[in-house]
Amino acid sequence: MASRSHRSSSSGRRRTALVAVTVAAAVALVAALIVAFGPDDKTEAGPVAATPVSGTRATSTPTATPTPKTPGAKTTTPSPTASARKSSPPPAATPHPSATAASAPPRKASGAAPLAGRIKPGVSYDGVATFYDTGNGDGACLYGPTADVMTAAMNHTDYETSKACGAYILVHAASGASVTVRITNECPLPCAPGQLDLSPQAFAKLAAPVQGRIPVTWTLLSPSISDTISIRYKTGSTRYWCAIQAIGHRNPVARLEVETAAGWSALPRTDYNYFLSEQGSGCGGTIRITDIYGEQLEIAGLGVKPDVVQPTRVQFARH
Repeated sequence: MASRSHRSSSSGRRRTALVAVTVAAAVALVAALIVAFGPDDKTEAGPVAATPVSGTRATSTPTATPTPKTPGAKTTTPSPTASARKSSPPPAATPHPSATAASAPPRKASGAAPLAGRIKPGVSYDGVATFYDTGNGDGACLYGPTADVMTAAMNHTDYETSKACGAYILVHAASGASVTVRITNECPLPCAPGQLDLSPQAFAKLAAPVQGRIPVTWTLLSPSISDTISIRYKTGSTRYWCAIQAIGHRNPVARLEVETAAGWSALPRTDYNYFLSEQGSGCGGTIRITDIYGEQLEIAGLGVKPDVVQPTRVQFARH
């Protein structure tokens, strides 16, 4: 009985030992598998996003001039050219100042003579030349007596309500002779358009006086002269009524204005070559005269002195 009991005990101990060895081997195997297939040290260092990918700007690095961003919005860089256009607008046009005194430079305009009447620069006119007794040189333009004998009367049509007064005309004859005259008078009808009635001295420069009438061509001039413009108030002018005349101008006068409290007022022109202010508006004030080329001259400081020629320091430009 005792030996059978001993065999049972020995057999039980062997089974227990075998189980223990088997469990230990299983534990060792599991540990080995955990070590073999577990995460490595590099993976545990941090998330992949912490290392920027080549060519991509890290969002954690601020720029020199940060720009607020809207989540999910695409950031774009503005074009330098577009920025320059916005920051550099085209310069504003610079206005040209007008002359404000008689001694100030005149304001010039185009040489196209936009204010010319029937007589225009650069145009050759056909007509005939006659002559008349000029007497003391006075005429319909009311410049008064003159020692200048190279004068002419313009036909009624081209006289055009005294617009031709003071114009310098170059006259050519068929013979090739020529003469420059200044318009001081009107040749009434039946003087035809294109006709010039010259002083006897001017006609003699073109042909023998016995011919009496010759074909001519003539053109408007803008001559070289040394005189400046003068202003004259007509006899009877006061601060309540006045008539104003310009004398000695290089180019034909297209307009005469006076300065009033309401601004510049253009005066109507009479056929006797004065600009009339019937209500006295602007009489004795600043005067502005404009030639056919659009050049304007302002003359200040002249009082109302009837029938007195008052010189200025201005003259129209030569064209």
